[in-house]
Amino acid sequence: MPKQPLPTPDRLAANLRTTVGTLVRATRSSDRLPSIPATVLDLLDRQGPMTTAELAASRGVRHQTMAVTVKELTEAGYLDVGHDPADARKRILALTSTGRDALDADRRGRVSLLAEAIAVGLTDDEQRVLADALPVLDRIAETLAAGGLSVDHSPVTGAW
Repeated sequence: MPKQPLPTPDRLAANLRTTVGTLVRATRSSDRLPSIPATVLDLLDRQGPMTTAELAASRGVRHQTMAVTVKELTEAGYLDVGHDPADARKRILALTSTGRDALDADRRGRVSLLAEAIAVGLTDDEQRVLADALPVLDRIAETLAAGGLSVDHSPVTGAW
């Protein structure tokens, strides 16, 4: 059987975005945390303590919008608020053990759901193809994370 022509980068990107989006939405069905608060907890877990302004900038939202989410997470016991030793006017946000436990539970749920879908839905050969594709997906993610690509970073306004 002749090889199919290679799709253009635009077509590959569109298909990848659709597939990854569907995969993410499907795995979030097991989450207990809503998407936006989970993202904030994830940022603090991966990048360490930060201010509300830093969180807002990293998510591309206004400070006031992020402050509402931070308040809700703090009241729920997921965030601890402390003072910045370098600038007492700033408040530093960090995950509490309760916040980390909630985040870890959601992550475990998503991994379990994915593992079950892989085991049930893919043949051994398809699982090998997936394993071989993961480093390629990692390189795409690294390229995006490295920056330098044209991205609109204007803040999102309004309600989540």
